[in-house]
Amino acid sequence: MHTDLPPFFPPKGMGNAHLQSMLNSMGPRPWKVTRNSSAMTARSQTLLLEGRYENQPFKLLAYFDQADRSNQRLAILLHGWEGSAQSTYLLSAANHLYRQGFNILRLNLRDHGESFHLTPTAFNSTLSEEISTAIASFLKASPHREHYLAGYSLGGNFALRIAADAGEILGLSAVTAICPPVDPAHAMDRIMAGPMYRNYFLDKWSNSLRTKLHYYPELLNGGMLPRFEVLTDLNDFFVRELTPYGNAEEYFAAYALYGDRLNNLQVPAYLITSEDDPIVPVSDLTKLNKPPSLQVVVTPRGGHCGFIENYRLDSWGDRCLSQIFNHHRNTTESAHH
Repeated sequence: MHTDLPPFFPPKGMGNAHLQSMLNSMGPRPWKVTRNSSAMTARSQTLLLEGRYENQPFKLLAYFDQADRSNQRLAILLHGWEGSAQSTYLLSAANHLYRQGFNILRLNLRDHGESFHLTPTAFNSTLSEEISTAIASFLKASPHREHYLAGYSLGGNFALRIAADAGEILGLSAVTAICPPVDPAHAMDRIMAGPMYRNYFLDKWSNSLRTKLHYYPELLNGGMLPRFEVLTDLNDFFVRELTPYGNAEEYFAAYALYGDRLNNLQVPAYLITSEDDPIVPVSDLTKLNKPPSLQVVVTPRGGHCGFIENYRLDSWGDRCLSQIFNHHRNTTESAHH
């Protein structure tokens, strides 16, 4: 299964981990990606997919970008926490693959994008079953011969759990996770240590929870979210009030990738991360029981889901996805002959 990915070198003056992390979705890049992907997004179909969690049906918002009607290759993309199917990095990857002839399914996690009104219960990061069943319902309605899955940050964590639990059921040819948190408690520690990330997630998440409560005030008696100055205080409140978990420690452990969580992973999978990731500590990789089907690729630089490789702000990560998926296309095809 081994595929040699090209090395990543940041351009001169753009090696800083925080700069790499920010350039991925701020500054001039969103404008450029929006413009470049306009031909793809003009043809996007908006879908409501039915996922199930503990036998309860839920609707998830997704976008299907069809490159070619007769196409048998589907790339399914998952965004990170507080991102969406319209996030710059997701559109960039989608457009790169779309131009290579892949059909694309961009899925919103519950309560991300414009989907707060769809489910009466709140998102939490353990809901991978909901995503895998939504993918299954899409594949039933729109069969493809080859299915590939990729996710970024929390979406990468989801992708690996989905692959371990349902990879064969979904017929996944290959899975790629870019900068997934292995130990979410440590990712929260890192976010708390950086004022920029801490404030960003506090503001963004508070707004998301308020939007959710606007539609479903009954989730909290009175429907009002208290004001929190500290992200971990908001997280403690959220876990206690809006998840089935007793405390943050229990909650983080429930979607961690360490220990034997990935033992059932049979499909070819890639975990791509950087040594200088300011949010996901590379040292957490040592806590992973690495199954034979998982290839771990660690670059010295790249930040958190950054990997901006030139002054045109192109993403090395996009190239890696197409190389991995094309590599497994060849092995899938040779297996058929």
